[in-house]
Amino acid sequence: MNELQGKGIAPGIAVGRIFYYKKSGRQIRRTYREDSETEWKRFEEAREKAEMQLLALKEKAVKETGEEAAAIFEAHQMLLRDDELEAFIRDIIVTAKVSAEYAVFVAGEHFSEMLAGLEDAYLQARNADLQDVVWRLIRILNGVEDVQELTEPSIIVAEDLTPSETIQLEKSLILGFVTRQGSANSHTAILARQLSLPAVCGIETDPSWNGKPAVADGSSGRIFLDPDDALLERSREQQREEEAHRERLQRLKGRPAVTKDGRQIAVYANIGSVEEVRNARENDAEGIGLFRSEFLYLEGKDFPSEEKQYAVYKAVLQAMEDRLVVIRTLDLGADKQADYLDLGHEENPAMGYRAIRICLDRPEIFRTQLRAIYRASVYGRAAILFPMIISVEEVLQCRRHIAEVKAELKQEGIPYKDDVQIGVMIETPAAALISEMLAKEVDFFSIGTNDLAQYTLAIDRQNARMEAQTDMHHPAVQELIQRTIANGHKAGIRVEICGELAADTSFTKTFLDYGVDALSVSPPFVLSVKDAVLQAE
Repeated sequence: MNELQGKGIAPGIAVGRIFYYKKSGRQIRRTYREDSETEWKRFEEAREKAEMQLLALKEKAVKETGEEAAAIFEAHQMLLRDDELEAFIRDIIVTAKVSAEYAVFVAGEHFSEMLAGLEDAYLQARNADLQDVVWRLIRILNGVEDVQELTEPSIIVAEDLTPSETIQLEKSLILGFVTRQGSANSHTAILARQLSLPAVCGIETDPSWNGKPAVADGSSGRIFLDPDDALLERSREQQREEEAHRERLQRLKGRPAVTKDGRQIAVYANIGSVEEVRNARENDAEGIGLFRSEFLYLEGKDFPSEEKQYAVYKAVLQAMEDRLVVIRTLDLGADKQADYLDLGHEENPAMGYRAIRICLDRPEIFRTQLRAIYRASVYGRAAILFPMIISVEEVLQCRRHIAEVKAELKQEGIPYKDDVQIGVMIETPAAALISEMLAKEVDFFSIGTNDLAQYTLAIDRQNARMEAQTDMHHPAVQELIQRTIANGHKAGIRVEICGELAADTSFTKTFLDYGVDALSVSPPFVLSVKDAVLQAE
């Protein structure tokens, strides 16, 4: 038996044989082609086929893992039509008289070096997306299908896995993931948590492991090759305990989340699409604590129309019936970019032109969204949430736009609900520190722990090198959360937590002690959070 220590990025135990995922050959020969127009036509045809493949992958991702994972493929579609990338490829084909696949390879290397050399963590992260797109084009040009089929339940082991590779694997046959590269925020980790599968990264993998029996522990970060009978039995017993726990959670459906001393807490779901509503309902969410509307803006090549947004908000509200649906206004910028917005390069986009700053600077975008939300409000119980607020004046500006939108709708004879609640995200130290003033202007607070921790600790949460230092339990972060809840209650408004920390059941009791009113988490974590509330005194 051989034990290796890595890093656990998704909890659980996997027991089974290893399926080693081999990448297709990535050696491209420089081949000369005199007929540049024919090569350019080959590239254009390959790009069209790649776009069709990505559309199919996006639709598959929406059904299996939700809109957040599917947005990755929308970003890939945008890269396929990137003007600079296209111009560079055409220039190589024409001037160097080389094959389309070699021109794509050279372009990929060129832009990869540019991205890797930047200090911007977001742009560095896009390197993986660029490589995914480049090699998709090369495979198509070479007539190579790069889909490896699983034939039995297996632990997937690889150097790393791209979004395209993970989404094409048959989910019912995946027992868990083990990769050399990756982090808690990698595509593989996100997928594993969404599918409730264990995952480990930071392991020096070897193709010779293919077919070997193994145990992967996503909690401790350990994997065991050729496990002995005693370890196999302990692991299977742990799996049985985990399965019994999942069955027990299922029996909590329909029960309100009430602490042992009688305090009721709302447990909501965070979603990013209409498709995810079903997952939220199946996991017994009491409402939608965060609907990430920015995915509407990421899926197309232009701003979503009022009618399109209205149709989506209406569908979500109708699907949730009379349950609360909190719609966050667009939160673009930083790690969520839409090319048509033309935000330009920023040295530090996480602290730049993003979210409410874009909305207030470009009111035509903002008012279109507000009109769509208010029109849809008659179909359910809607609330509006403003992200990245740092001042009372920003809230007052938002309210002025709302008043004008409502006046327009009234004049046009379009029905809307007048009692839509207004809230702000507390995700900057500034907002937390002035929460007593902000509370007088809104109906509720929603604490975004991911960004709050990032800005409080001065650590870029997209920077994998700083992951170990990103401590959401840091006393400074907790002080700001506690202060926000206290100031919200002083003003008589409710306070929810919608960031990643809300799903950390080891911290549920602490949040209850702080006095939080609601916790909003990804659909798969709703029942485990409800269970933690029920166990609390």
